[in-house]
Amino acid sequence: MNPTIRTLTRRAACAAVAAIVAVGSFGCDKKEAASSDAAKTLTVGFIYVGTKDDYGYNQAHAGGAAAVKAMPGVNVIEAEKVAETKDAQQSMSTMIEQGGASLIFATSFGYFDPHVKEIALKYPKVTFLHAGGILKDGDPPNIGTYFAYIDELEYLCGMAGASASKTGKLGYIAAKPITPVLRDINAYELGAKSINPKCTLTVIFTGDWFLPNEEANAVTNLADQGIDVVSGHVDSPKVFIQNAEKRGIYCCGYHYNGSTLAPKGYLTGAEWDWGPMYVKFVNDFKAGKPMPHNYMGSLKDGAVKLSPFGPAVPAEAQTKIEAVKALMTAGTFQMFKGPLMDNKGKEVIPAGKAFDDQDPALWGMNYLVEGVVGSTGS
Repeated sequence: MNPTIRTLTRRAACAAVAAIVAVGSFGCDKKEAASSDAAKTLTVGFIYVGTKDDYGYNQAHAGGAAAVKAMPGVNVIEAEKVAETKDAQQSMSTMIEQGGASLIFATSFGYFDPHVKEIALKYPKVTFLHAGGILKDGDPPNIGTYFAYIDELEYLCGMAGASASKTGKLGYIAAKPITPVLRDINAYELGAKSINPKCTLTVIFTGDWFLPNEEANAVTNLADQGIDVVSGHVDSPKVFIQNAEKRGIYCCGYHYNGSTLAPKGYLTGAEWDWGPMYVKFVNDFKAGKPMPHNYMGSLKDGAVKLSPFGPAVPAEAQTKIEAVKALMTAGTFQMFKGPLMDNKGKEVIPAGKAFDDQDPALWGMNYLVEGVVGSTGS
């Protein structure tokens, strides 16, 4: 494959620069630029599909970028609200040609194919690290990929949700029924059923990653059904967290600690902790070490973490959750084990069979487990 990369127009370049300047980090500090060590400074770029203050996916990555900013000899440039279109390529080109970036983190799933792949061919001396992509034979050698398993934490959030619920009816607001989302939904329900075997989880798919109106309507819909705990997998959980608080029901967060948005009803949340991973990758890059190829972090190595418990999680439940978390951290806990049925009555994992979180078989998950009310559309 020899894709053609469109030349960056003056208008597109100016727009990309404006996006980068808007987040206040394009270019070095004047004193630093004037120093004799300026030539040794490594410039690292980060692009985000949303805003850096979304209390969600993008803010979690921006928190990781902040850890890189604190590293000596490193300059960070960032661009937010970069669409998963040719805009991503234009933004990265600007970072390289005008910002001098030699390492770029492309943090949104949709950037990978074709945008990171195409831009990597255009700039073979620049390294591109992408969150969530899967490298295959024949992909450009200057691309690395990384992500982390977070469904273990969703299991723990499900335990918290069931512990606080008075009805046994939980709700989940999700963007799309793709495998990573289905893993989270199923893990949440399995965690809930470990506390209350009769717990149900009603799922509403909104259709995309950031649809605030649909997310708010989903909370209303779920609350009107008597559901008293909601969680979700969307880019920014801010809307569903705030609306849950307004309705007087509990919630579990995702991506980032949202406790300040719902001081009464926030139970806990599944958070990314990108800082240590990003610092490691930058240090490895500076040392000339190989970049990650399909690297997956986990609770065990600190790539994800559980939000602090809110006041509505009973002390006894907190003890149970911490005990399971310890097993997960030790790598000895298996969530997905048989006998396990889907919500259509089909056996999906037979008795005696269990999968570690890293097992490739789980990346083919296309079902919702028994107890989940909803459909994948297939």
